[in-house]
Amino acid sequence: MPTESVAGRYELIEKISTGGMGTVWRAYDSVLDREVAVKVIRTDVITSTRDAKELADRFRREARITARIRHQGVPQVYDAVLTEPYDQLYLVMEYIHGTSLRTYIRPGTLLPVPWAAAIAAQIATVLSHAHAVPVVHRDLKPDNVLVTADGTVKVLDFGIAAILRPDAPRLTRLGIPMGTSRYMSPEQTRASQVTPQSDLYALGCLLHELLSGQPVFPGPTEELFWEQHRQTQPRPLRKLRPDVPEDLEKLVLELLAKRPEQRPADAYAVYSSLLPFLPSPGSAVPEAGHGLGNCPDPTYMYRRPNAPRSPDVPADSPSSTLAPSPGVVIDARMQASITEVNRQVEALLREERFIQAADALESLIRSISVTLGARHQRVLGLRARRAAILFVGGDYRRSLPEFDDLANVYERSEGPAGTKVIICRHQAAACRAELGDVTLALGQYRELLDLVHDKESDTSETAREIRRSIGALLVVKGDDQEAREVLAALLEDLLLLLGPDDPETQEVQEMLRRLDED
Repeated sequence: MPTESVAGRYELIEKISTGGMGTVWRAYDSVLDREVAVKVIRTDVITSTRDAKELADRFRREARITARIRHQGVPQVYDAVLTEPYDQLYLVMEYIHGTSLRTYIRPGTLLPVPWAAAIAAQIATVLSHAHAVPVVHRDLKPDNVLVTADGTVKVLDFGIAAILRPDAPRLTRLGIPMGTSRYMSPEQTRASQVTPQSDLYALGCLLHELLSGQPVFPGPTEELFWEQHRQTQPRPLRKLRPDVPEDLEKLVLELLAKRPEQRPADAYAVYSSLLPFLPSPGSAVPEAGHGLGNCPDPTYMYRRPNAPRSPDVPADSPSSTLAPSPGVVIDARMQASITEVNRQVEALLREERFIQAADALESLIRSISVTLGARHQRVLGLRARRAAILFVGGDYRRSLPEFDDLANVYERSEGPAGTKVIICRHQAAACRAELGDVTLALGQYRELLDLVHDKESDTSETAREIRRSIGALLVVKGDDQEAREVLAALLEDLLLLLGPDDPETQEVQEMLRRLDED
């Protein structure tokens, strides 16, 4: 299989991870102009026909299992080829931007109880959907869990999942334990039959580690981990951390029971037991704790159920991480790099590959920001161009925080009526309008119109465009009378300024005509 692209459609950008069976790449879908994750089989680990068949069968099963679990906590499957020879198989999935659960586990840093409970509750929900298939994950561990920016937990990698049907083929070799030794249930360490309770044991290991900051058992070798899972009783959490509620400690001990039948009945029961420790809707943000300020808040979905997506500036925005240094000079090597990336971006734009063009600019921005600083005019200009490309490509959610942040940066040097400030705020308002936030967009447009009126006039090109947008949003909002007044006044100015045959005049006339018909 070519390393540059898959199926002539998915362009491989960078390697995300490599496991025992396959390699996952961040890739670009050239047909739908979007970022995806592509998984392919590792051909370098195949030493025999038997290996090839086993890996291909496991790969096919992972693809079909993942596609059958319909829940937001499992990456969506977009595409797959499963009938070709092993070296031509691939799986295309939703690409997840998230923080590894491993980041939340730090010795000496205690995760707030609501945070740990929220993570465990979300994992339990995912497991309930998987177990209904019926499928056992068998490799639940921090490295297979991501937390997205809005606090949603995603469970990844069903590569060694077991199907719980009598007719399901056994794809693992008899007598070989499957999983990660630190989180394996006692029955897995014996290579015995797994059940949904095997995943619940792994969830208990995770929850214990989230709350205590250390593994349930010290190991450190694989054989010692297996022995400890089988024979050693876990240390009660309250002896490690007295502020853990008694009922939560009891739940963790039940999850870590040596015998499957002694564990909770199912993932739903675990979720129900975690409910008392979750924050209620409308409650305040739990304190993250030292060193966790940049980690996404997993309690958000419980505190703000079904909340609209926040347009806040991403934590990794260049403007928030790099100090300004506007006076640094661009050397010849950097200029050559900028010129080359701009050439690539132009070529991508001609093919309407907007997301890939924006990604190319993002890489350049990160690179030169290290030297120039986030406030350098060239960096700001490239960020503005990237935001504009995202807007044209229809990715309003990613372009909005960029325009908002750029407007704030420019305002510090230009003042609120600066040309670049107005351009960025204008684009931000357009993003909000496209995202359906009509009230906020209207307010922003009206504030802009006041600034433009004072700086230019009500009939400047920018002012006319803002007035037309205000009229259109008033129609969407249902304020037809005010919309007529705004558009009629604009039409009067256009007739005097541009005449009746100008396309801009005719567009406003058409808007008024449709209003009158309604």
